[in-house]
Amino acid sequence: MGQSQLQITHCAAHARAVENPGIMPFSFVRHTCRLRTIAVGVLLCGIAGCGSPSHDIVGKWRMSQDANAMIWEFSKNGGVLIGSNRGRYILDRNRIKIETPFAKTVYQMEFSGDRMILREPNGPKLDFTRVK
Repeated sequence: MGQSQLQITHCAAHARAVENPGIMPFSFVRHTCRLRTIAVGVLLCGIAGCGSPSHDIVGKWRMSQDANAMIWEFSKNGGVLIGSNRGRYILDRNRIKIETPFAKTVYQMEFSGDRMILREPNGPKLDFTRVK
């Protein structure tokens, strides 16, 4: 049975319950169709937003407090500029894969305000501060 048929069947059962309240005496029964629609909408929005550090990472980041340190710039379109080297990045929950002509590296990401930490598995961590 398809999703729309299931919802129609459910709404038909709801209509019968409203006409004959002895079938389903619960007060929320009158609103189950609406509640189901809202729940599905919230779920879809949650799925679309899951693991979305993409908004957090976009912008320029400096590798340390030193004003002369290398700048990493992440674009909305998945591009990254590391110093003068161009590459691409892919986000997956709290991980980022950065691919340049010289290397492919996967990092664990952590954000705290204007601070970002990229940590290689079993390796060093890179500490960044957002450039304003």
